[in-house]
Amino acid sequence: MLAAWLAIIAPHLSARSAPLQNLSPLIVEVVADGRPVGDAEVVAGNRTATTDREGRAVLEVEPGQVEVTVRSRAHLPATIRLTVVAGTSRTIQVSLERLPGIEEEIIVTATRTNTRLADQPVRVEVIGREEIEEKALMTPGSVAMLLGETTGLRVQTTAPSLGAANVRIQGLRGRYSQLVADGLPLYGAQGDSFSLLQVPPLDLGQVEIIKGVASALYGASALGGVINLVSRRPVDDERQLLVNRTSQAGTDVSVWLARAARARWAWSLIGGYHGQLRRDLDDDGWSDVPAFDRGVLRPRLFFDNGQGRSMFVTLGVMAEQREGGTLPGRTAPDGQPFEEALRSRRLDAGLVGRWLIGPRVVAVRGSAMRQSQDRRFGPTRETGVRAGWFGEASIQGVVSRHVWVAGTSFQQDRFDSRQLPHFDYRFSAPSVFAQDEVSFGPRWTVALSARADLHSEYGTLATPRVSLLSRPAPGWTIRAAAGTGAFTPTPFTEETEETGLSRVRPLAGLRAERARGASLDLTRTLGAFEVTATVFGSIVDRPLGRRVTGGNQVSLVNLREPTRTWGTELLGRYRAGGFTALATHAWTRSTELDPDLDVRREVPLTPDHTGSLNAMWEHEDWGRFGVEAYYIGRQELDDNPYRETGRPHALIGALVERRWGRTRFFLNSENLLNVRQTRDDSLILPARLPDGRWTVEAWAPLEGRVVNGGVRVAF
Repeated sequence: MLAAWLAIIAPHLSARSAPLQNLSPLIVEVVADGRPVGDAEVVAGNRTATTDREGRAVLEVEPGQVEVTVRSRAHLPATIRLTVVAGTSRTIQVSLERLPGIEEEIIVTATRTNTRLADQPVRVEVIGREEIEEKALMTPGSVAMLLGETTGLRVQTTAPSLGAANVRIQGLRGRYSQLVADGLPLYGAQGDSFSLLQVPPLDLGQVEIIKGVASALYGASALGGVINLVSRRPVDDERQLLVNRTSQAGTDVSVWLARAARARWAWSLIGGYHGQLRRDLDDDGWSDVPAFDRGVLRPRLFFDNGQGRSMFVTLGVMAEQREGGTLPGRTAPDGQPFEEALRSRRLDAGLVGRWLIGPRVVAVRGSAMRQSQDRRFGPTRETGVRAGWFGEASIQGVVSRHVWVAGTSFQQDRFDSRQLPHFDYRFSAPSVFAQDEVSFGPRWTVALSARADLHSEYGTLATPRVSLLSRPAPGWTIRAAAGTGAFTPTPFTEETEETGLSRVRPLAGLRAERARGASLDLTRTLGAFEVTATVFGSIVDRPLGRRVTGGNQVSLVNLREPTRTWGTELLGRYRAGGFTALATHAWTRSTELDPDLDVRREVPLTPDHTGSLNAMWEHEDWGRFGVEAYYIGRQELDDNPYRETGRPHALIGALVERRWGRTRFFLNSENLLNVRQTRDDSLILPARLPDGRWTVEAWAPLEGRVVNGGVRVAF
């Protein structure tokens, strides 16, 4: 009886088990941030498994095309497709991205998706913590040097008397560069020429830079690019004190306090004093180095429940007093004293929150800032308040090969002037945006971004962008991008930051500046070597220019011809153990219409060639030693009676740091060759220009050689 029954069902059992004989083992290794992820669900076809403590899961799958999806409670899901060969075992590794909590905020904020930096179609340059540590010993009071020594970026002095400066990205003027902190516009929609000088680098975790038109990501203030200052996240309980003194009578005292997460909450605090005495290095009665006293305080609060819910809160307070111009008892060429002074006060606050709702990530961001300035230009006084607030909500998800995000935001910016109310403005800009990153296997990824801002003054501004990432072969990476940008004019330009608004005619008939840009990047990695070559170009239509109108007054107008910029960048890096070497070169060509002569010219203060050579050796116990050399080539000058072009020059520096336990002593020298602009020509003009300027443009260092040293203590 039993034998008969088995005879009947045997053929059916054989038929059902036959496919099982063709199954192939698939080993899936799941990692995140280089570490194995346990207890992750792995789904391949109709097979499901869970990773062990080593992050491994083994599944028996049918040969052919297989889609593998990995899910983990603390990470975003990931899906890959592969081909399995019958009878052959295969091992794959799947990298997961953590839910967009605090440590991944730079990725979410700067590019709006959660893919790894290496997988971003948008080229993002990151200045890491090691380089920030180095520059914090050179200039503890500001991030100007940190940014100015990055390929494609140039920190340009805009007001020599008070030391104001902004950042030019790939040859475009500094007003097109958007400076944000943790993705928030804490320095205003367009910032000003003093913001860079008021941010200490000690509490930065990294700096992320997107070059070229980025309005599709950040709106009308990011026509030239974005610089995102990302705060340090507390990992351990830390207390640090840094004291620095310079040969030019500068003083820095910074304190960094941090407490690692307890009951899901962590916090950090940076506070400090930064000061500089006024210096007249060529004894002409005019300040070559302005005096300033500045105090900063910024607490931050972090929350992360480890299950997809996080929050970040920041509050900043800054007070500064600057003085420049003629020294007490000295006069300008017209026989009258012309002292300049600036009193600044800024208060800002920001919040970022994220929640996991099912498979989607919901994020909200918001910030507010208020900055008052009381400025004197000789006998003229200008006081004003810049303020603004920003709010954004977005939702992000992953569907098969797509990583998408969509959202809406609202930003309002205003300026109120006590003496010149005709320059007051109050701009509102609601917007909608969307982005989709599509992966076509491991070699191709395309990102499509689009944004529309409904500006209260300049109408609808639509700014699409497309980016492409390709890995044609191991060690090769190609990125290409093209897009459009927009910029909404205000009374504040590089020129008016220097001269004020009292000689500027009321704004009338201005239109938004529009831009088109493209770039191509090729990176080759070969062991410890990495080389990146870049070609870029942009066209800015209706650029804003300053035109002399007579009667010692100037007007801001849209020029009838565009500003055209193109160039190349080359970067080579070598890393081995504690040694790092870096070589860079950039060539830039930028032309515009001269507002007064109505002929095309090279954009002033744009060097045709720049280059650098840097080497740093670091040992965890001993300390670090580094040397650096920078070359700045010829650059056109404007309204300079002494020369038409700036003289090419080289700047050489060296740094040594010695560690003994928790104490570090450092000595640094900048500009060892003592290059100084006033060694060639006078900084002071023979007569005051119609726009109110008494000085020529700064095309070389004004402070000469600077040596600084100090101590950094962890306690």
